[in-house]
Amino acid sequence: MNGTQGSPQPSVELWFVAELRMFLAPANRAGMVRTATDGTSSLGHVVESAGVPLTEVGSLHVNDGPAGPSYQPRAGDVVRVEAVSRPQPLPAPMFLLDVHLGALARRMRLVGVDTAYSNDLSDDALIELANSAGRVLLTKDRGLLRRRKLWLGAYVHGARADEQLADVLDRFAPPLAPWTRCVACNGTLAQVTKGEVEAELLPGTRRTYEEFCRCAGCGRVYWRGAHSRRLAAIVATATRTSGGTRTSGGSRSGGTRSQGSRSQGTRSGHPGATG
Repeated sequence: MNGTQGSPQPSVELWFVAELRMFLAPANRAGMVRTATDGTSSLGHVVESAGVPLTEVGSLHVNDGPAGPSYQPRAGDVVRVEAVSRPQPLPAPMFLLDVHLGALARRMRLVGVDTAYSNDLSDDALIELANSAGRVLLTKDRGLLRRRKLWLGAYVHGARADEQLADVLDRFAPPLAPWTRCVACNGTLAQVTKGEVEAELLPGTRRTYEEFCRCAGCGRVYWRGAHSRRLAAIVATATRTSGGTRTSGGSRSGGTRSQGSRSQGTRSGHPGATG
């Protein structure tokens, strides 16, 4: 029997810019991935097969010419994969965070960014909510970002919540309105008189503070408490990162310490941007 060696399988070269190499397998972190092509798979599928979610990809170039994710690579193609441009424009600056980003959610609300979050939603429920509400899904789960049903998502860089906030502000540059949202539920805060909330306050709070806000969503009462300096530092850093606050902030007493409504039978300490 004559022994003949088959032809090598057709392949393409993918070159990833430095910002995307963290998504690649360790052996490919130099930026070049050579992968087989079957002539039917789309370029978007090939890129994601290398480990990079399309949500993180900007322009694609094949043999120095522009191409889209639906392009079907041919043998010998050389593909350059760019990162998404920053700041990335959005239809509306509204976000939904997955269950592992609770500390980031509180910080985003602290600076006034519309941020939905629940710690008990499944992946399918997250996608459904993001799509139906027109919110950008923020996550560190690459598999979630590769789900075809998801309309728009983004990978969150950083291990700590402060780093993650800086990344989100750098990528999307949403308008900020510090102290105007409830860090517990994302509701809007409105200034109220001391008389309106006095019956809900503990004696020490009544004696010490004069300016208050209430959340229109959950009824929590906010005042400028012992954590205000630390939270003000978070707000100041966020404002510098985003190039300045674009929307005027709310009451000076908002978002610093809170107490739940007595009618709800609850009292909480500061629920804000910690963790």
